[in-house]
Amino acid sequence: MIKLKVTGMTCGHCEMAVKKALSQVPGVEQVVSVDRSREEAVVEGSPDVSALVAAIEEEGYQAEAASP
Repeated sequence: MIKLKVTGMTCGHCEMAVKKALSQVPGVEQVVSVDRSREEAVVEGSPDVSALVAAIEEEGYQAEAASP
């Protein structure tokens, strides 16, 4: 499971945009959650973390790997 800190989400549409972007990254088996109030996204699988961050940033949000 990979946790990411995502900032800049303000509504449900933002959460859906992030979820859709993450689901298209190779290696993602499932987007477990995207939560704007916790500024967190969680995915399962073996994707490249930098690809996850890039996908989120391409949608206009800021992202980084969350501390374990």
